[in-house]
Amino acid sequence: MAVDSSGPGGFAELFVTAYLEAGEGRAGDVLAAFMPGTGPAAVSGRGSGQVVEQAAAVRVRAVSAGYWAVTVAARVRPAELPAVKQDQAEAEAAVGLRYFRVPVHSGASGELAAVALPAEVGALPAGQAPELGYGQAAEPSPADPGVRTLQGFFTSYLAGGGEVDRYMPPGSRLTPIVPAPYASARVERVAEYGTNAPGAAFPEGAQIPEGTRRRLLVDVTAADRAGVERPLTYAVALKARDGRWEVEAVEAAPLLAAGSGVADKRSE
Repeated sequence: MAVDSSGPGGFAELFVTAYLEAGEGRAGDVLAAFMPGTGPAAVSGRGSGQVVEQAAAVRVRAVSAGYWAVTVAARVRPAELPAVKQDQAEAEAAVGLRYFRVPVHSGASGELAAVALPAEVGALPAGQAPELGYGQAAEPSPADPGVRTLQGFFTSYLAGGGEVDRYMPPGSRLTPIVPAPYASARVERVAEYGTNAPGAAFPEGAQIPEGTRRRLLVDVTAADRAGVERPLTYAVALKARDGRWEVEAVEAAPLLAAGSGVADKRSE
């Protein structure tokens, strides 16, 4: 059974990092914090430590109550590269993504401990992305007043281009990113739930019934002050109020197609 548990996952990340970076003669002391009672014989391997550039728990499985098997992916490189100058390919080959499974147990008071040293395992199989629940994406239509709301919102939210509140209903708790990480933001493509023609049902000048909602998937291109552009994707809910569109919510995740079996929850 898959378990979403940040406690055992974070503990295993720290444990694997300490385990890989511990050099000869220090492993027992370093790992004692994760495996109380560990003796020198348990970690008697020889060699210098390595450098963990990244570590992340990629799977947490419950074995039994208070007992997990955590798989950690770690990007590792040697602590000391060869003295001879490497070309780019050799330098990249020296850094590898490896996987370690760690058994983690929780005590009566919630304290965590590793039951054994990590076991190096093969890479996890790649998952298949589910189908999204929106219609076909299209370039934003200038005749869709909702697009103007989206453009103004993302300019304010990402690039500090004004008050984000003006694009949201009263009482919203969403705040812009401060300091603004980008100098500009533009809406590139829009997909809408229930239609392959985003905004066609709400052309410029059309009467919008109060409380009408739209669920959109919005592709945004944001550029930083150095001109470097980054594509971003947001799931957004619009709602009509007083004849105009407002950003009701930036949703926690895009809608999935029917049958995916994943509940939809919105962010603040």
